[in-house]
Amino acid sequence: MLPIGTITNALAIIVGSLVGLALGKRFPDNIRRIVFQGLGLAVLLIGMQMALKVQNPLILVFSILIGGIVGELIHLDDFFNSLGDRLKTRLKSKDALFTDGVVTASLIFCVGSMAIVGAFDEGLRGDHSVLFTKAILDGFTSIALASSYGLGVLFSFVPVLLYQYGLTLFAGVFKDMFSPVLISELTAVGGLLILGIGFNLLDIKQIKISNLLPSLAVVVVLVLIFS
Repeated sequence: MLPIGTITNALAIIVGSLVGLALGKRFPDNIRRIVFQGLGLAVLLIGMQMALKVQNPLILVFSILIGGIVGELIHLDDFFNSLGDRLKTRLKSKDALFTDGVVTASLIFCVGSMAIVGAFDEGLRGDHSVLFTKAILDGFTSIALASSYGLGVLFSFVPVLLYQYGLTLFAGVFKDMFSPVLISELTAVGGLLILGIGFNLLDIKQIKISNLLPSLAVVVVLVLIFS
């Protein structure tokens, strides 16, 4: 199946990033700062709404703890940073925030209920509506991110494309496995990660969100075992 929703999402990120890059130098620092703070607050709200969908708090807690330990042991954060640095070197970019832009934007666009539910809807029912809505939101978000982080945000479309299309294919093959309970717990864990991204955007506390990503796989295993 052609992933129309995911392709649209990736194109929206590209267009939004180009607009943000074009406007970036024209944004006064105070405007850029307040836009970023507003984005951070919005991300916190989205994360809280998602996290409150939890049905079994113990599964959520152990998913985050086990996932975080796994992420630290395999140095996932360092891996993503090294990928960003290699891409920066290959493109000969002098943007000091290039790697931060790639990693931050990729996490914001990938770690969320709309990415998961939208990709599953596309794979299970051929319904693209959730991903079309996400494309609009990500397009506007990428404008704000690119105006601050620069060129790196544009290249976040690559992990978005691979991640969401992978979920779509996975859902199509294993569609009987995705119960409402599993979707709720995945959404809740994703919400906690989104909250962490909000803290990072607001400079409240720098959290290595990349090292917590394995929790999304751990929660699937725990739900299948205990449900």
